[in-house]
Amino acid sequence: MMDHKHVIIVGGGPAGLAAAVALRARNFCVTVVDAAQPPIEKVCGEGLLPETLESLRTIGVEPKSLPGVPFRGIRYIANKTHVEAKFPHGHALGIRRADLHQSLLTAATDAGAEFLWKTHVDGLEGDGIRVAGQWMRAQWIIGADGHASQMRKWAGLDNHSSSLHRFAFRRHFRVKPWTDLLEVHWSARAQAYVTVVGAEEVCVVVMSNDSRLRMHKALNDFPELASRLQGGATIDSERGAVSRNHVLRRVTRGRVALLGDASGTVDAITGEGLGLAFRQVCALGDALERGDLSGYEAAHRSLRRKPHFMAKMLLTLGVTPLQQRAMSVLATRPRIFERLLAVHAGNGSALEIAGAGLRLGWGLLTA
Repeated sequence: MMDHKHVIIVGGGPAGLAAAVALRARNFCVTVVDAAQPPIEKVCGEGLLPETLESLRTIGVEPKSLPGVPFRGIRYIANKTHVEAKFPHGHALGIRRADLHQSLLTAATDAGAEFLWKTHVDGLEGDGIRVAGQWMRAQWIIGADGHASQMRKWAGLDNHSSSLHRFAFRRHFRVKPWTDLLEVHWSARAQAYVTVVGAEEVCVVVMSNDSRLRMHKALNDFPELASRLQGGATIDSERGAVSRNHVLRRVTRGRVALLGDASGTVDAITGEGLGLAFRQVCALGDALERGDLSGYEAAHRSLRRKPHFMAKMLLTLGVTPLQQRAMSVLATRPRIFERLLAVHAGNGSALEIAGAGLRLGWGLLTA
């Protein structure tokens, strides 16, 4: 007789490991399968917003146990205009992606999850999956295998809409941090995100619509940032990735549910990718305990609304000449930016973000 509490998670990245922790806490038997060997790296801005940290706590991972450097807010910089705001509650955390992965792996191991690393999944088969030529049976199968998910294709869930791709390049610099804020530098063709991740280490990610705009050229657009980094040694080689808004029509079918980037992505400009995945984990755990994935389907749709709305608004504001006008409005009316940040980094809804966006829009019209 099948164990109705057995779950196979395909994908051992942060989303899959967080799901393993949460489901073990609900007494599910969990097996994580991944073709890679931990720690698993990925290009990202390496900042966890306050809401993301709270989601981790809800799952069962105490943020105080994570390495990294706290930051207290966000600063936007365009030309010589600076706009900043603090988080109204708590703080965010700058943490190396590999360190986050290792911390989640430790938590999942301590929780009693089982792992099959360096193991390829060959496909779905009946009420299980075929792994390295062997059939594994489970009541529930979770696809957490990233934006190019094979599980999504095998489950027939690859029907989606997607925005234009943007391209990200990341590098770490050995330099003494100059701020306790996450900085976003804006130019006509790109954004540069700076996150402090160590006592003398910052993570820099440059994003644009141009796949050929590498970091050494893009930094010419950001003289203030380039001056800060001058003389600082590069710690690692440049790594690239693609970012997009990617929405699926469905994220469940039969016994299969998709999670994290496998279930759709949001442009990295929001910093919401991991936070969204961790909130999905909580909803998925509730659905599996009820034995009905329809609740997860509905919760997933609801969870994605705010970050996708925020992504569209921020990408629109990045368009020249609207960008400089928006920065001028935010600089002269800081309460608008404070409200946007409070709703974005907290538990606010898409409707509340829309309200703050309307106030910004009115400011643009009357500036």
